[in-house]
Amino acid sequence: MRRAEFVMAGVLAVFSIYLMWKSAELEVGYVRGEGPGGGAWPFWLSAIMLVCTAVIALNAWRGRTVPSRSEEPLLDAYGRKMLLLVGGGILGFVALIDIISMYGAMAVFLLYYLKFLGRHSWRLTLSMTILVPVVFFFFFEALMRITMPKGLPFLDPLFLFLGDIIY
Repeated sequence: MRRAEFVMAGVLAVFSIYLMWKSAELEVGYVRGEGPGGGAWPFWLSAIMLVCTAVIALNAWRGRTVPSRSEEPLLDAYGRKMLLLVGGGILGFVALIDIISMYGAMAVFLLYYLKFLGRHSWRLTLSMTILVPVVFFFFFEALMRITMPKGLPFLDPLFLFLGDIIY
């Protein structure tokens, strides 16, 4: 665990620096008459994340946290199994977006996660599998006016039906 704490602090520090560098391509300060520049939010949040990773590494080096004093492995067999099952589900979700849309992929992931990993009842699983993507559809498409990937055209009738409800 001690090694994992240092490795994760390092990975997050590198990621923070990368995000700061990329967001600095836009204005990170105040733009007169407009407000904060386009890169301000990501830059300063990444800077805060970098400071947090430094604190994590310092606490680990000083041995102030339980993981930093532990010589146990980060993941046992059950932890590795769950990491593969959940990570595989997320990869499946991402792979399905272009095929069955963001909302269809969300429904498939929720079905997999709630029923097969969480072993919840069919009633809860099906209600969440239907309700969550529909709520997200209305949130993004109607309120935010952000179009999410719709996938292959065979789902167009569903989106047209939901779109008729909005307009």
